[in-house]
Amino acid sequence: MSNFFDIFPCFAFLGFFVVLFGFIALMRYISYRETLALAEKGLVKPNGRHGDGKNTLRWGIVLAALGLALSAGLYPIGFLTGLNLPLGFGPWMIAGFLPMFFGLGLILIYVLTREEKKEKIEEKRNEPPPS
Repeated sequence: MSNFFDIFPCFAFLGFFVVLFGFIALMRYISYRETLALAEKGLVKPNGRHGDGKNTLRWGIVLAALGLALSAGLYPIGFLTGLNLPLGFGPWMIAGFLPMFFGLGLILIYVLTREEKKEKIEEKRNEPPPS
């Protein structure tokens, strides 16, 4: 019985990923079947809504704030361990730095690509209507 409790966390961890990837595969299969059904009727699946990039900015802000909060919360661990670490940064800070820099990257993507979107909108407005 003791062996079961030793190996159960491994099965739970693997089971989580099996369920997660199984759900993703199921959603892809359903999307594939939907595309086939539309193609049989001679219809085309719409590409979806292309937003103005605000979702990129929102997720960037959320992830950057989450990373900053994790970094601030994990920072004192460097002083509590008693190890001689530079600036108190240890490997546990990766848990805060990864989402923070990923979020900053998303914010940077929004800032760099938003100018192009404004120019495209202005070009479309300046085009003469089709005759």
